[in-house]
This record gives sequence, C-alpha cells and structure tokens, in this order.
Amino acid sequence: MASDVIRTERAERRQVAALPWRQGAEGLEVLLVTSRETRRWVTPKGGRMPGLTDAEAAAVEALEEAGVEGRLSDTPLGTFRYLKVLKRRAARWCVVSVYALEVTTVHATWQEQGQRERVWMSAEQAAACVTEVDLAAIIRGFRG
Repeated sequence: MASDVIRTERAERRQVAALPWRQGAEGLEVLLVTSRETRRWVTPKGGRMPGLTDAEAAAVEALEEAGVEGRLSDTPLGTFRYLKVLKRRAARWCVVSVYALEVTTVHATWQEQGQRERVWMSAEQAAACVTEVDLAAIIRGFRG
C-alpha cells in the first residue's frame, strides 16, 4: 500500500454533534470550535453516551468542547459523514447526527478551553469554514 493511501475500516462509527446558535445583533449566529489536532473548524461532537439520548450527549459535548449550555432540540437537523483519521489505527468513517442547541449560557471557562478556540459567526461564514459538505448544507439550511 502506498504511504499516502489512507486505510479505512468497514464499520461506520455513530457520533452526535451540537449546533450551538443564538440571535445576535446581525441575525443568526453559530458557534464553531477548532478540533484539537488539525485545528479545523467543527461543531462540538463526540461519541454516543450510555444512559443519555443522542441529543443529551450532544449537549454534553457542547459544554465540554465549547463551554455553552442551552435549549436543545430532540430531533436532529440532519446527518453528515466524515473520515476520522486515528493515530496508529485505520481511519474510520463516522456518521454524525446534528442537534440544534439554542445557547442561553456561555461560560467564561470550560473543560477544553486550553485545547480549542471558539468563535461566533454568521451561519454563512460557519458553513464556509467547515470542510464537510453535508454539514455546511445543514448549517446553511438552519433558520433557528
């Protein structure tokens, strides 16, 4: 196998994500965070959690990764796929269900603040910043 080819496992991993949003002075704003390793712009996301609904797990990710809490939608806005490149293992496709989170609390300090940046931006700016085409479409179609 060539060194620039990414090996992938067959099974897709299920994940959940929050789409934190608020109404700002200029209209709808979306909060994105940087990923820890590649520093690309992403929504707070992670694995499903035993004992929690997928929406509740997305809210936990938003608190840990972005330091925000709020009113959560129980119904996903949609799903997107991305290839998660893992250290020392084959890359794996992940399918992510995205849940809207209307932010009511922004914490000054949060668990992963030393590992991530967070920025509020317009939905159009956020859609342009993410690399996943389907996630960009979810953000562009979101109306709050």
